[in-house]
Amino acid sequence: MRPIALVTGGSAGIGLEIAKLLAADGHDLIVTGISPRVHDAAEALRACGGKVTAVQSDLSRPEGVQQVVEAVQAAGRLDVMVLNAGIAVGGAFLDNALERHLNLIDLNIGSTVRLCHALVPDLIRTQGKILMVSSVSAMAPTPYESVYGPSKAFMSSFGHGLREELRGTGVNVTILHPGATATEFHHRAGMDATVFGDNSWKNDPVLVARQGVEAMMAGVTSLIGGDEATQRIGEERKDLSEEEKARRHAEKARPPKTR
Repeated sequence: MRPIALVTGGSAGIGLEIAKLLAADGHDLIVTGISPRVHDAAEALRACGGKVTAVQSDLSRPEGVQQVVEAVQAAGRLDVMVLNAGIAVGGAFLDNALERHLNLIDLNIGSTVRLCHALVPDLIRTQGKILMVSSVSAMAPTPYESVYGPSKAFMSSFGHGLREELRGTGVNVTILHPGATATEFHHRAGMDATVFGDNSWKNDPVLVARQGVEAMMAGVTSLIGGDEATQRIGEERKDLSEEEKARRHAEKARPPKTR
């Protein structure tokens, strides 16, 4: 029986590249996305061989999570769970409606908790693997993305805690912390006019995906995803003050009108 992998946010970016690698490695897939293009992604992934189920759902809502849970139940087993779906909200905290911040929390944090609570028992039965796609932003304050960084800090902390609770079950939790990556992520966050709006200097999502999948398969617990410059940033953040880290992030994320 082919192993089955769930990839949330698998219709584009890092999630899609992870799905491609898992498909090439012999996994059947369940991929999720909020837009209809998840069906196009699923069609392309089928070219890698194996069965691909597309679930178009809004994971910021409990009913959207339930759609994914039901798809896993219909598949009959789960061997790999990649929690990649997430968003940022760019701009000053008070310049954004409260509802946008709460939606981010519901997706980045809420769906992580809901999916783990529902599906980790399936992974215990198969002694499966979990890959949580966090961010280097988990390691620093993120002004002008003020709620995003804390949401990823939650994911990283939650992942480390869950791993310890699962010790002895055969389930491994790997936490991937990508640096800035050349995807649609910052565009969707409304950050085109910032330093993050330029993809030319960012990491290749193919590289980040490969690093994450290889680490998961090897049982690595935590890693930074990206090139050598990104690795240095991760190391530097261990020694910098929170104030300095916030200042450096603000220089890149601050919209022009607030400079």
